[in-house]
Amino acid sequence: MLIQSIKMPDIGEGIAEVEVVAWRVAVGDEVAEDQILADVMTDKATVEIPSHVAGIVLSLDAAVGQVVAVGTPIIHIKTAAALIEQAQVAMLNEVPDSAEAPSALRPVSVPSAAATTLAASPAAAPPATPEAAPHATPTTIATPVDAAARSSAPAAPNTVPEPAPDDRPIAAPAVRRRAWELGIDLSQIAGTGPAGRITHGDLDQAAAHGNAGAPAMGDTRYARLTREETLPVIGLRRKIAQKMQEAKRRIPHFTYVEEIDVTELEALRARLNTEFGKTRGRLTLLPFLIRALVLAVREHPEVNARYDDDAAIITRYAAVHLGMATQTDGGLMVPVIRHAETLDVWACAAEISRLAEVARSGRATREELSGSTITLTSLGPLSGISHTPVINHPEVAIVGPNRIIEKPVILKGMVVARKMMNVSSSFDHRVVDGMNAAEFIQRLRGYLESPATLFIS
Repeated sequence: MLIQSIKMPDIGEGIAEVEVVAWRVAVGDEVAEDQILADVMTDKATVEIPSHVAGIVLSLDAAVGQVVAVGTPIIHIKTAAALIEQAQVAMLNEVPDSAEAPSALRPVSVPSAAATTLAASPAAAPPATPEAAPHATPTTIATPVDAAARSSAPAAPNTVPEPAPDDRPIAAPAVRRRAWELGIDLSQIAGTGPAGRITHGDLDQAAAHGNAGAPAMGDTRYARLTREETLPVIGLRRKIAQKMQEAKRRIPHFTYVEEIDVTELEALRARLNTEFGKTRGRLTLLPFLIRALVLAVREHPEVNARYDDDAAIITRYAAVHLGMATQTDGGLMVPVIRHAETLDVWACAAEISRLAEVARSGRATREELSGSTITLTSLGPLSGISHTPVINHPEVAIVGPNRIIEKPVILKGMVVARKMMNVSSSFDHRVVDGMNAAEFIQRLRGYLESPATLFIS
């Protein structure tokens, strides 16, 4: 086939349609075999679509943000074979009658994608119907040209570029001085004098309409801004919007916030980092929080569950597949720590780093982005003192630590400085009762305030 249609491939796992999130090529571009043409997004993962032919892009048949069914043509490419045949036809059409000298040949332009192959092709190729190759970048093949024809070509005239017009407003020095005193920007005034000159009357009119007292020329601190920006909601941002809307529409959230004394936990973490940081890696707060959550879930399995509200079925899980809400350049993603109950704090820290890296680089697989049973969300130092996390549907619980603050606390009758942190959590009130949610968070608090229990439980 001279023009090849590339269809949306079957990505597998029962996916029937995907969204086009980016084109890597444009109409007229030359593409090589296996070159990436586009990025498409499934439910969570981004997939690259390669080309199985080489040639020139004739059309892009799907817009960015468009949802396309599997098997739908998304791009048409004129193959290299078509380009070679077109170039051969062009050469044959340019060959003069036998009575003319060979020097009458003119330069022939062929697309660069086919230039190398054409040089090795037979001179007398079979004729074919010529086709236009729009957008192809031409490469000129040098052929003899009649010297007389060259000498008769008109010489390009010598042109001198005209100077750019001066955009400076036309006004007398006295008018400029008065405009400065009034705080009027002359570039915003339409002059009524000869040749658009700004007059004192124009200044009076501008002052009467409220321009007096505006910032002086060159001062943009209080400049009026009128720019508007329209951004299409596509790709990951669209998936996030749909997910959040679905969660808030379906799930009756209720939020529970508890304050936790993490002074002892922070002291233990600092000690472990001093002793083992260089050999086993440094620990953040999250691995300890995950370990505490795993232990608390054993006593409160109702929060480690998924609710199919269409079928009215609750599925509780013994395994803790923990979703880690991770901010990326494209938006929020939730990679999953599989079987978090089997990991110690160092293994957990390593898995957090690995998943965050693949998520932010766009290399996370569908398996790594699905199947969570409960989610942990954290903004680190930006977490504030409290927030209302949105449940990752169809889960029934989400937990999020807030910023650690050192503040005075009454302890054993004395005012002492302690490191305090709020933990915010949200629950699906259809599945988790308020009492059960409070007991779960209090159990989590007990593990964090007595960190030695994290290693003996």
